[in-house]
Amino acid sequence: MSSLSVYDDLRVHSELRLVQSIRRKLKKAKLVLRPTDKSGVFHIGSMDDYERKAVEYREKTNAYIELSENPLQDIINKVTRLLNDLQLKKQILVKKHYDKMMPDRQKVELSHMYYVPKAHKKYTPLRPIINTIKAPTTSISRFLDKLIRPLFDKHARSTTIVDGTDLIRQLHQYVENDRLQPSTLFCTFDITDLYTMLPQEESLHVLCEFLIEHGYRKIQGIPIDAIRKLARLVLTENVFVDGKKIYRQILGGAMGSPFTLTLANIFMWKWQKEFALQQLNVNEIYGR
Repeated sequence: MSSLSVYDDLRVHSELRLVQSIRRKLKKAKLVLRPTDKSGVFHIGSMDDYERKAVEYREKTNAYIELSENPLQDIINKVTRLLNDLQLKKQILVKKHYDKMMPDRQKVELSHMYYVPKAHKKYTPLRPIINTIKAPTTSISRFLDKLIRPLFDKHARSTTIVDGTDLIRQLHQYVENDRLQPSTLFCTFDITDLYTMLPQEESLHVLCEFLIEHGYRKIQGIPIDAIRKLARLVLTENVFVDGKKIYRQILGGAMGSPFTLTLANIFMWKWQKEFALQQLNVNEIYGR
């Protein structure tokens, strides 16, 4: 590995001093610097404002309860027991699957929550993100996402808008089919706090319903009942640190956990199914 040139070395030290200076000034003024949710810029807000909005969010959603003790070891034990039990009952047949989901006791730690400002919305609300990279259930969450997301993408393609290009393609086809009329109305809707507000048990029920309806009893040798148990563990054992306090999420899933997006999409599949079918049957467009 070659060493830096004198010029690059001076530049690195200059930029480091600049970053350290910015940090000191932010800390002194009690300000928070964060990248925004979607606009790709940075936002500066007061620390007091962030804390106030975080409290308001927790009170509004009622999705979290404060814990008096650190349950990390208990969660690790629950994950280990479930995986061992499923392997013993031959509901996990592939050792590679078992190994992928088993947490490393030496590396796991509680998740932590941070907030990203939605600068594109009025009053700049905060989006809570839970960093679950080292959480005990993250390996299970990642495994379930890789297992089930391709199935959802396959079976929900007709009602999925992949990106802006896909939307333009669908609208172009809509026009080509002479469906666009002077009376045509285009409606959009936004679901507030979808990931946080998912009812946990109902979401698990819808997950099983989705798999059964599309002909799956097992996926890569893992029965639906085992998938449900694994998914329940991911939802119910989402414990994180926020500031100096520890919380458990009792409603919805962690925004930051790999499987949460897939589960939310499957829950919406159930909610939108009848309406989407009505639109598609008369050659109208519905997409999410």
